[in-house]
Amino acid sequence: MKGMLFVLGVLAALPLRAEVDSAALATALASELRPAEDRARDASRKPVAVMQVLGFGPGMTVLDVIAAGGYFTEVLSHTVGATGKVYAQNSRFVLDMRDGANEKAISARLAGGRLANVERLDRDIADMGLAPGSIDGAITALNFHDVYNGQGVDAAQGFLAAIYTVLKPGGVFGVIDHVGAAGQDNAKLHRVEKSIAIEQAKAAGFVVEADSEVLNNPADDHTKAVFDPAVRGQTDQFLLKLRKPG
Repeated sequence: MKGMLFVLGVLAALPLRAEVDSAALATALASELRPAEDRARDASRKPVAVMQVLGFGPGMTVLDVIAAGGYFTEVLSHTVGATGKVYAQNSRFVLDMRDGANEKAISARLAGGRLANVERLDRDIADMGLAPGSIDGAITALNFHDVYNGQGVDAAQGFLAAIYTVLKPGGVFGVIDHVGAAGQDNAKLHRVEKSIAIEQAKAAGFVVEADSEVLNNPADDHTKAVFDPAVRGQTDQFLLKLRKPG
C-alpha cells in the first residue's frame, strides 16, 4: 500500500501530458462568442500553432503570466477544456496602467462566468499564492522585454524563478516576445534579443526544448518600435519552449 501511495504521489507531481485537438480548438476560437478583436488578431498570433508547439492540451492546469486583457487566457481556456484550469495572473500595476484598460478588458472577458475554468490571480508575480510544483504549463506573451529592459537582470531572474517554482518538474513555460537586434536601443523599441532571453532562461535553470519559428516575420527588420503603425501587430516574434527539468 505504501508503495502504491508513493507511485501515485510521484505521478501527481509530474506534469499532465495531453495533446490538443487542433481542429476542435480552431473551431472554438472561430466562434462568434469569442471577442471579434481577438479573432482579428489570430492571423498574426497563431494561437493554435502556439498551443501545438508548447504541447498544452485538455485537463492541464496552466498559468497565463501577465495576462493583461486575457487574449491568451481565453485561448488557454479553450485548450485545456472543462477538465482543465487556467490562472490569469496580473499585478495591480498591470491592471491599472493606461487608465485601467487591462482591468476593464479582463473583467469584461470573464463577466458572468463565461470562461468557467479561469481564475484571476490579481497578485504580484513573486506572490501568486500558488503551491510550488502545482502547474503543468505557463505562458507569457510580449512581457519579458519589459521586465528585462525596465528592471534589469535581477528582476528578470526573479520573474523566471517565480515561474520555475510553481511549475511541476517537467513542466513547460512558453515565452513569446518581439525580436530585438544587437546594437539597437531595444528598451526604447520594446524588443529583446532572443539570445538574451535564452541566456536568462538557462541561468534560471530552464532547458530550452524548442526555438520555434512559427511567429517569425522576416518583413520586420527590428529597427522600428513595436507600436509603429508599420509593424504593430505584425512584428517578428520568437517562441521559446522552456522546460523545468524533471
